Amino acid sequence: MTTPFPFTAVVGQDDLRLALLLNAVSPAVGGVLVRGEKGTAKSTAVRALSALLPEVAVVPGCRFSCDPSSPDPACPDGPHETGPGVQRPARMVELPVGASEDRLVGALDIERALAEGVKAFEPGLLADAHRGILYVDEVNLLHDHLVDLLLDAAAMGASYVEREGVSVRHAARFLLVGTMNPEEGELRPQLLDRFGLTVEVAASREPDQRVEVVRRRLAYDDEPAAFTARWADEESSVRARIIAARALLPSVRLGDGALRQIAATCAAFEVDGMRADIVMARTATALAAWAGRTDVLAEDVRQAALLALPHRRRRNPFDAPGLDENKLDDTLEEFAEQEQEPTQGPEDDDPGPDGPDGPGGGGGQSPEDDSDGPQGGDTAAQPEAGEGGEPQPSGSGEQQPVRASEPFRTKVLSVPGLGEGAAGRRSRARTEHGRTTGARRPQGALTKLHLAATVQAAAPHQLARGRAGRGLVVRRDDLRQATREGREGNLVLFVVDASGSMAARQRMSAVKGAVLSLLLDAYQRRDKVGLVTFRGASADVALPPTSSVDAAAVRLESLPTGGRTPLAAGLLKAHDVLRVERLRDPARRALVVVVTDGRATGGPEPVALAGRAARLFAADGVASVVVDCESGPVRLGLAGQLAGELEGTAVTLDELRADSIAGLVKDVQRRAA
Repeated sequence: MTTPFPFTAVVGQDDLRLALLLNAVSPAVGGVLVRGEKGTAKSTAVRALSALLPEVAVVPGCRFSCDPSSPDPACPDGPHETGPGVQRPARMVELPVGASEDRLVGALDIERALAEGVKAFEPGLLADAHRGILYVDEVNLLHDHLVDLLLDAAAMGASYVEREGVSVRHAARFLLVGTMNPEEGELRPQLLDRFGLTVEVAASREPDQRVEVVRRRLAYDDEPAAFTARWADEESSVRARIIAARALLPSVRLGDGALRQIAATCAAFEVDGMRADIVMARTATALAAWAGRTDVLAEDVRQAALLALPHRRRRNPFDAPGLDENKLDDTLEEFAEQEQEPTQGPEDDDPGPDGPDGPGGGGGQSPEDDSDGPQGGDTAAQPEAGEGGEPQPSGSGEQQPVRASEPFRTKVLSVPGLGEGAAGRRSRARTEHGRTTGARRPQGALTKLHLAATVQAAAPHQLARGRAGRGLVVRRDDLRQATREGREGNLVLFVVDASGSMAARQRMSAVKGAVLSLLLDAYQRRDKVGLVTFRGASADVALPPTSSVDAAAVRLESLPTGGRTPLAAGLLKAHDVLRVERLRDPARRALVVVVTDGRATGGPEPVALAGRAARLFAADGVASVVVDCESGPVRLGLAGQLAGELEGTAVTLDELRADSIAGLVKDVQRRAA
């Protein structure tokens, strides 16, 4: 068995360690979401926490970890008699990103259920995690159907398995801990809200601290047991403090003043629902118990806000997480004065030492980070002149980036046909979840039984199998797997002309606004997105295919313009991106959106070369649309010619609205089907 890295040996990451310890003191806080770049000890700290948790008493032989003092009356292994039970360490169960539904919730023995009528149930990871920790690494990459099951269990404290008339229910109360790298995509809002606390982590920029991190890691890798032994006293001390805080927790008083501060803070930051208020109250109480106090102070409320609110105030994926700490301090001070004015003197009117940089730290954002919409709309206009001017001639120098116009809600885009890609919410696909469309023989383990088809396959053989009673004699060859149709996510690849002929600010602002609109739609529908730009003498992959719309929006916003128009290079670069992506994810289908005026300059026969590059997409059957950005009294129609080579459709600049682009793509794909 691998010796875990000691929790107390983790260097820095104070907010992360505090959030984990608060959940160890009070599991009712609701878990922790750890966001941060790779290599910041996220997984190390979470795995180390399990060694600090006190042991739990369980009913002997119960696979569902029932508490012997109050066993679950509906336990599948029950009923149990109350008794002393046995002690065992608290478990930390890891949920792999690629886990199946059966692995998460458990599996029924379908053959025994049909032939013998018994509930032969094999518990899953939710049962293993009961009264312990359920850890999901890269939780933002978890499949949607697993997220739904996880949400149900976390909300109800129980897992329900319903299969063809056989029903099993068992308790599933656990501390939910997830880690994620925001660059790889954001979480669905429903799951984001289920985490009680969130912590942003980053690698230290202090050389001395980084040296200490490396020193401890090397020492642990050389001799894990010896390194762990050197930290045994610190580990025991923290474990004892957790036990003491748990014992003190019921005695902590959450006064009306602290409650008013909590309510005022949640109202001031306009968080949705009441879960934030409840989580803040529980977190502040746990903070007081951890500090050995029986009263909740203003500093506890402040720290609770920094941990519980940042992820709840995001309205869309382009909003920056975090809180305005000045606004937080003003709110706490205002309502503290209202409560304390009758009993305290004037000298207490000062805010005290806990200013914006007071205890707690982490998660703060400056007021200017708050905006009314994604990317700030018109409020972030660049200072240079020429807002409505004509573009500079092809071959001109680089111009400053412009901000995108306000994005709009788009119509649904869908790729024609029936795919088999990753689960999502866009195009029709064969999936493990959705409406049943037929049956087939299972390939590997049976996951979704088609009962009618199974009975139909077994019925003609009952006499030959010597059936004597009422039970149906079912064999493995009779089982039929249900085929289902659901939705998949796609790859939307934007190919954007950033040359001098496209540099007019109004046009680029509209183009970026349309792309941002589709990025928002891609976020909601669990798509991957990519961005290829071309200008000057070459094309660049501004963003490789990713699920992170945050990263796509940042790259789009900083896109410079100017120079010649290497259209062929842009198309070839996009074709190469699709080729590589097909090797990585062959089941994911693509949609290419080319934004250009169709002009091609630089090199011999640039227009003909662009046409040959476009025909590569047509040969591969890739659905495409060209947004024609040509303007002026003389129109060459080059974008329309490009669309013909792509076997796609062109739309003029006048039709460059987010809903117009989305509707056009849908029409193009419908005709292609």
